[in-house]
Amino acid sequence: MKFTKESLIVGFALFALFFGAGNLILPPFLGFFAGTQWYLVAIGFVISAVGLPLLGIFAHARLQGSIFNFSDKVSPLFSLIYCLLIYLISVTLPAPRTAAVTHEIAVQPFFDISALTTSILYFSLVFLFVIKRSTVINNIGKYLTPAILLLLLAIIITGIFSENKPTGNSITTLPVLYGFFEGYQTFDAIAAMVVGGVIIISVKLKGFSSPPEIRKIIFSAAIVTALGLLIVYGGLIYNGAIVSSEFLPSVTRTQLLSGISLLNLGSLAQTALAVLLALACFTTAVGIITGTADFMAERIKRPYTYPITVLLGCLAGIGLGALTVNTIIEIALPVLMLIYPLTIILIVLNVLPETFRSTLIMRAVVIVTIIFSLPDALQYVLAPQLFKDLLDHIPLATYGLAWVLPALATFVFAVFYERLSGTVPSANIL
Repeated sequence: MKFTKESLIVGFALFALFFGAGNLILPPFLGFFAGTQWYLVAIGFVISAVGLPLLGIFAHARLQGSIFNFSDKVSPLFSLIYCLLIYLISVTLPAPRTAAVTHEIAVQPFFDISALTTSILYFSLVFLFVIKRSTVINNIGKYLTPAILLLLLAIIITGIFSENKPTGNSITTLPVLYGFFEGYQTFDAIAAMVVGGVIIISVKLKGFSSPPEIRKIIFSAAIVTALGLLIVYGGLIYNGAIVSSEFLPSVTRTQLLSGISLLNLGSLAQTALAVLLALACFTTAVGIITGTADFMAERIKRPYTYPITVLLGCLAGIGLGALTVNTIIEIALPVLMLIYPLTIILIVLNVLPETFRSTLIMRAVVIVTIIFSLPDALQYVLAPQLFKDLLDHIPLATYGLAWVLPALATFVFAVFYERLSGTVPSANIL
């Protein structure tokens, strides 16, 4: 695959849009509790935090529309509700979390100011950066991403070449699944739905109009992004594993990241980490707010829709960004257990050939996925015992994957039903 200057710039920008607060604080924490089995949790984490987003961008490259096109075959109303839910989640959870992480690691150690003050300053800068739509991707791809990568590699490489080795036993007997579900907290599958649309619009604003040309640029950019994420995640998880004996089990995610930076970079640690966090979180918040505003501008074709949405998104970020990181993560869990299975299914279906994503197949698989993911989500909101008997009878439910086999079975049944009924020619299915 040929990598052009444009595809590299877009790839670097896409990396920065994905790489935010969760991407930085979650991997070391995984490695810390995985010990010598760090590579197993890394496999699970990479599947959900790299593989799924990569497929999401591939699907966007194929559709070349917006997030609305991922589920419009189910029904336009369902697609609109799903899109609004995704953007609501994005501006109320991952976007504010970037401000909370920035405050706890990049601001609080240096300045005696409140989290609310940090959030106000942070989202004021996001507003200024996003409001001029045409320059967003170029500014991120050319300037911010290289700075993020250099600082990340400095921390990772120093740790890899230290004398420390992974120690301790994993806290779970299923490290791959542990890593997979922790990857949910990066929000990257959801981010792929949101920022994929941002990338499509940005490439078109650069003057590219041919669908094959746009597809080629985005495919190349997605590969660049995936390689970057793979290297960084593996490095951060390994760095967490080699410091297992250096910190108490009660250490928080942000404290662990700060400690690793201090061990690897010494006196430069706090400053380097502060800059890294601020840049990584900032670019993700920019991507979320831009994606939300793009979608609303597309649906409500009025001159001021884009700036008004940007303003509202930043105001929501200010209020929720004043919460602690752990509080936001706890709030996010039941939401993710409901929306992530549906998002995964929509991404996978839209990567498949047209034959396998007819209206019947899409509707059937989506409905079954929603039904079987509800108990997993509700057990975190209501009393877990209410759903224990039900979940005990569903395969893989104890692993939080109650929806997988029913969705797969429904997909297979729907495909063969269409084939046998003659709705789809047999030649197109093989």
